[in-house]
Amino acid sequence: MLEHLPVYLSVLFCLIAIASLILLQWTILGSDSRFTKKKAGITAIVLSAWLIIQAILALKNTYNPDTDALPPKIILFGILPMIIAIVSLFVSVKGRTFMDSLPLERLTYLNLIRIPVEIGLYLLCLNKVVPEIMTFEGRNFDILAGITAPFIAWYGIRRGKLNPKLILLWNVICLALLINIVFTALLSAPSPLQKFAFDQPNIALTNFPFVCLPTLIVPIVFFGHLVSIRQLLRKI
Repeated sequence: MLEHLPVYLSVLFCLIAIASLILLQWTILGSDSRFTKKKAGITAIVLSAWLIIQAILALKNTYNPDTDALPPKIILFGILPMIIAIVSLFVSVKGRTFMDSLPLERLTYLNLIRIPVEIGLYLLCLNKVVPEIMTFEGRNFDILAGITAPFIAWYGIRRGKLNPKLILLWNVICLALLINIVFTALLSAPSPLQKFAFDQPNIALTNFPFVCLPTLIVPIVFFGHLVSIRQLLRKI
């Protein structure tokens, strides 16, 4: 943990991580499928265990000592397993059945979590542990996805006032915004891959509890967009 940071920042990111899990559970339980609803419990257990594993790795300073490692350890042990898990859902019949039964409206509301995340990144920037380039004052416009999500979910999906193609376009744009900040964060961190922010690198996200962002929160949002895009493409 970065001990010089205000305690409220650690509390904020812990709450954001918990809120992400709650939103995902709320999304799964909103399904009309009994098969999908039954997966809510095991999903909560697995992701909670994953969160604990990441906390232990970060508290043991696993991700920090060797900044010359390639690939960076956080990619190898924190991000790659989540990517593999998401891919496995897409390639399996049961995984696709699970994803196709998730309610699109609630998948869209998942993006609300991006608002407190962006506020948290800005506060981390003020405390000089992430660069300005990773905030909405730099090149991170991810907060727009969180701000517009309620409109898309309520007006576009619940009331059916938006063409599915527009909702698909919104998902693609928001996914691009997410990918932008992911690569910005990666290329701003001390590693052989660093390209930006040498004066103030991204040193927060390999420490607990901020490690929850790349290893849990971002994958949940990423998953939500991929599932939404799949569902919308099947409707168009």
